[in-house]
Amino acid sequence: MAGNHSFLPGEFSVRMERLLGPEEAEAFFRSFEEPRTYGLRLNTAKISPEEFERIVPFPVCKIPWMENGYFYNPEDRPGKCPLYFAGLYYLQDPGAMTPLSRLLIKEGDLVCDLCAAPGGKATAAGARLGPEALLIANDVSSSRAKILLRNIELAGIQNAFVTNEQPSRLAERWAGCFDCVILDAPCSGEGMFRKEESLASDWSVEKTQRLVPIQRELLLCAVDLLRMGGSLLYSTCTYNPGEDEEAIAWLLKERPEMIVKEVSPYEGFSQGLEGDTGNSQVRKCVRVYPHKMQAEGHFFAVLEKKAEISSRVQPGTEGSEWTLEAGTKKQGEAKNRKSKKGGKTKNREHDPEKLILSFFSEMGIERIGNCAWKPDQIEIREDKAYYIPKASREGKLALSPGLRFLRHGLLLGEIKKDRFEPEETLALALRKGECRERITFGVSDERLLKYLRGEPVFLEEKDFPEGKPPKSGWKLLCVEEYPLAFGKLVGNQLKNKLPLSWRQV
Repeated sequence: MAGNHSFLPGEFSVRMERLLGPEEAEAFFRSFEEPRTYGLRLNTAKISPEEFERIVPFPVCKIPWMENGYFYNPEDRPGKCPLYFAGLYYLQDPGAMTPLSRLLIKEGDLVCDLCAAPGGKATAAGARLGPEALLIANDVSSSRAKILLRNIELAGIQNAFVTNEQPSRLAERWAGCFDCVILDAPCSGEGMFRKEESLASDWSVEKTQRLVPIQRELLLCAVDLLRMGGSLLYSTCTYNPGEDEEAIAWLLKERPEMIVKEVSPYEGFSQGLEGDTGNSQVRKCVRVYPHKMQAEGHFFAVLEKKAEISSRVQPGTEGSEWTLEAGTKKQGEAKNRKSKKGGKTKNREHDPEKLILSFFSEMGIERIGNCAWKPDQIEIREDKAYYIPKASREGKLALSPGLRFLRHGLLLGEIKKDRFEPEETLALALRKGECRERITFGVSDERLLKYLRGEPVFLEEKDFPEGKPPKSGWKLLCVEEYPLAFGKLVGNQLKNKLPLSWRQV
């Protein structure tokens, strides 16, 4: 049976036939003859499904088990569409987007994604959090953490910290702090064999076995991070019971305070395999198979840390220090301070906060991400201005010595002598209608793609609602009224201010 699919490892095929039984295994192997599916997950923090369906320039079809998921045709290349660069959706396999859709996240939760890169589950979680919440998105790989940061910023998530740390260090610093912990564990990737045949050629039983202790150590870290009453999402993209149900059964034995929760059902879900685990709770786990759903293979379980919900642990003390990408800063240090650059200390001629307030006033920005912004959440580090999450400022999660942060707070822009220049990250954090000084193009306007390549664009008479060009200065460029980038208008030319790292080749 498996011989019809020569790229599949023989030992893998034998195991799958044993797990599924002859009849279902035949349907499973036949699915490898079918083309893979392609999906995108809507960023509902920015746009509703109804509005997206109205403006999307290529055909999409709703994913039946997801409120904000859509199938698309790969030839339409949605990763090249201006709506993508406005952060309105994230490209993700339908199977991979499923687990987070079954985790209950409340607007004010503290959430930690332990192995978050490239950011699919972290951005999905961030879209469901309100201004009182905080997201810690972590990845141990520095290169992958940079990709994670880019996707967090593209999604316009303002209340997120991006860390590059060993999960064990986070568990030591923030034990018992989080309402939700997400662990999309490194795994053997068997569910991705149809998507990437190279994964199948690199597979071996020995490699699978080496992953098991890593997954179990990560599970213990995840539980340590949870507060009593908190929820843990564990997921993999493999079919191997040793990495799936057996990992959950082992955790339940090691940490008896954990229980497996029922999740919102779907007719295509398959229940977990009890096998030799001796624990019927694992039947509440969910398996996603490509012969039962239009998705690649996945496994997930939602668990709860049993106990009455107690007040959050708040480790750390005021005055602690933490490592930032721009240096080390102390909590409580004055925002408007001297900065060091090139080994020399310089006094500022202009008050940075006043420059920022003036810019916001001129642009008519009163809200960031559907929430009125407050000057006391601005923090200046060197020449950069950041907007600090409210949860961090209020001590809901004390920052701790020595942790590596790629980003702490939303990067607003840079102070340059007597002016403030906004960053792309601020543009993407804004929602529709949150900036008065804006210029909007239709999604099919080729000038948007030119601007994204780093070119200036010229405005036409049709672009001016009042019949004449607006005054020169900073403008927010929008696609269908959704923020995309900042530019500087001079006459009828919008000069390109898109940072090199955000330009598209």
